[in-house]
Amino acid sequence: MPPMKTLDNLFAEFPFPIVSGKPDDTEIGGIKIDSRQVQPGDLFVATVGATLDAHNYILQAVKSGATAVVGSRSEINIEIPYIQVENTRQSLAHLAAAFYEYPARNLTVIGITGTDGKTTTCNILYEILKSARIKAGMISTVNAGIGDEILDTGFHVTTPDAPDVQRYLAQMVAAGLTHVILETTSHGWAQYRVDACEIDVGVVTNITHEHLDEHGSYEIYRAAKARLFASLAGTRDKGQGVGGLGVLNADDESFEFLKSIVPKKFTSYGMKQPAEFLAEKVAFYPDGIHFELVLSGLRVPVTSQLVGGFNVSNLLAALTAAVAGLGIDPVVAAQGIANLQGIPGRMERIDLGQDFTAIVDFAHTPNALKNALETAREITSGKVIVTFGSAGLRDREKRRMMAEISAELADLTVLTAEDPRTESLDQILVEMAAGAENRGGVEGETFWRVPDRGEAIRFCLSLANPGDIVMACGKGHEQSMCFGTTEYLWDDRTALKAALSENLGISGPEMPYLPTQN
Repeated sequence: MPPMKTLDNLFAEFPFPIVSGKPDDTEIGGIKIDSRQVQPGDLFVATVGATLDAHNYILQAVKSGATAVVGSRSEINIEIPYIQVENTRQSLAHLAAAFYEYPARNLTVIGITGTDGKTTTCNILYEILKSARIKAGMISTVNAGIGDEILDTGFHVTTPDAPDVQRYLAQMVAAGLTHVILETTSHGWAQYRVDACEIDVGVVTNITHEHLDEHGSYEIYRAAKARLFASLAGTRDKGQGVGGLGVLNADDESFEFLKSIVPKKFTSYGMKQPAEFLAEKVAFYPDGIHFELVLSGLRVPVTSQLVGGFNVSNLLAALTAAVAGLGIDPVVAAQGIANLQGIPGRMERIDLGQDFTAIVDFAHTPNALKNALETAREITSGKVIVTFGSAGLRDREKRRMMAEISAELADLTVLTAEDPRTESLDQILVEMAAGAENRGGVEGETFWRVPDRGEAIRFCLSLANPGDIVMACGKGHEQSMCFGTTEYLWDDRTALKAALSENLGISGPEMPYLPTQN
């Protein structure tokens, strides 16, 4: 826990205008954005979201013991200090950084963004840093690594809120770490969750169709991710010789746009020119990938236990960040890649002795599903059988797109639930079925609708013959599924093990409960 701060401490380096109010010596014991979590001595920051305005809960926060409030409304009348700012979300990040004594200033921060491949790239780079004997931490979708402690996060939101991010960074500094890899989403950037992280190296995997429901268009979505690279302009010299490098994907349609955004310097990776870090002589095997990294005439053999063509790009992104951004020897980086055995929920095999391959993958976007199914094709001559859904209250267009992709690339498709939230699951499946039919799918022959995800997995197994591949896509590492407003405990890996155990007549876990079982 950092030493006690005062309100004027927190605003000492505040980079935005204060609209009204004057920070004073009021002591601040913590920062909260949820009035239900306020403890005596906390600063309450009233953020405004799409459906909730925390200004409406200021009196509740005061009653719970808040000693000061930061908000953006002018009409607030309370007995404790009230500081009015222009944007509470953006202010929150800087106040949280100040509360934890700006931990990013004592770390080399590598920020990774993109539609697909972020978590995989984070984990690859983390393994490289460990091979280089660099004391590194990581905050990703799957886990947070702080020193020797690995926290299984299972975040439904990839980037935690700003106070949590800054707290993790402070813990890393306290643990003696020198580097941190931070996975960042478009939501995280749009909501300023990773502002004040003072990123030294920014990496993009790709920018494809996703989250257009929330951002409105590809251009707005791309601009949200581009904030990572724009933020490099403010990177201060930390004495580690890194200083604001952008790592771009030369094979991705975002390349030209992001080149114009990077304020200082950039490098690029890809499988064709003009990439500076090139992969050549790429070969795919059922148990991994091999290629040669070509850099300024140097050729370094790279072997990975990850599978699939899309992972060549993720491996290149991590290699480029390590070598160009952090000065790691490419041979050492390649050794780190060889050490990485796999990533939870990413093309993760579940083997209980069955005579076909069973895989859990996080693919929940059209591009990711296409990559996963193409990878399945690369590693089997049998049938590819897949089950997946499409989330409620999210981009409706991808329901059709994902079903179309599966109708084209999979032999058999089972459409099922995936976080329907408050939408009608039946209606979501209707939209997905229409997409499958658009590409020649025939219901009852090449695709089915099975609303209960556990039953969908069981049904896929019943369709499998020796040598086939069964894939459960869309949830990966996640630990819950949302129906209505309730999160039910759910893990595709547990569900697949349960179904396989039943299929093989051996002991195993019980199928997790979902309300669609009723």
